[in-house]
Formats: sequence, structure tokens, C-alpha cells
Amino acid sequence: MRYFKWGVARLILEPDVCPDIIPMWIEGNDQVMHESRTWPRFIPRVNKKCGVWFGENVGGDGNTVFHELRKKWQKLVADSMGKNEKGMEVGVLNNKLKYSKEAVELREECTRQIRGEILKIRRLRGLPDEDPKEGLVETWREEGAKREGKMEDGSWVKEA
Repeated sequence: MRYFKWGVARLILEPDVCPDIIPMWIEGNDQVMHESRTWPRFIPRVNKKCGVWFGENVGGDGNTVFHELRKKWQKLVADSMGKNEKGMEVGVLNNKLKYSKEAVELREECTRQIRGEILKIRRLRGLPDEDPKEGLVETWREEGAKREGKMEDGSWVKEA
């Protein structure tokens, strides 16, 4: 499983209230609609199994690690705004919230925690733990500019 992009963290950190976060594990979709399938690509492969497993809500009203991360984010937002600045438009970030070391680390930690919750479901399925480097951005930077197709590590990437 590749690392999660920061949009996932933004969906958790930026709303006024902590959203419900239901981790899920999807297994078998690579058998039904694998990227390497030939024409007709739009037709799913038959006689293949696909399953979806859901975890417990780790967001919402409960007191979870995501609530702590959200508190840190809210403090960072307050610190990044000048005295005369009013609240920012939804979805708009100033440069400090985009690029500062603290903001980047906070988003990385949030996506790491989400991955951890999903990997718990993977373990409950009886699947072996993945290589820890799989979830690191640095691991995937080595792929270079190649965006789609079969990667050097054997994985498949398709931009939607």
C-alpha cells in the first residue's frame, strides 16, 4: 500500500469538527480490474472475488490521536495568521500552512496514523505485515517522473 497523499490529512485536520473516520481494507479488486488486463479493459474479470472490511470509527466524538493532531493544527492555523487577518476561506492555506516544517510534519503524521488504522484491518485479515518502507514518501520518490503503468517495484499506478 503506497503512502497517503496530504489531501487525506487535510480532510481530517481542517474541518470545524472532527469527521467520522472509518478505516477500510479492500481486497481482490486487483484481480477483478487489474491494470495489466487487455482489451476489453472496461469489462471486469469474471469468477474473481473482491471483499471490503471495515474498522471501528477512529474519529468523530471520541478522544483519539486525530483529535490531538487537530488541536495542533488549529494552534498552527492561529499562529500563522497575522493580528489583522480574518479567517481564511475554506480550503485555502497560506504559505506557512502549506510549506512550514511543522505543517508538513503534522500532515505526514496524520496520514501515517490513518495508514496504521488500515494496516490493523489488514492484520486482522491474516495478511502478513508489509515492508515498513512501503508507507514512506521517500520510497516512492525513487520512481521519478513515471506516473502510470508498471513501476520498477512491480506495483501498478493509474491516475484517475
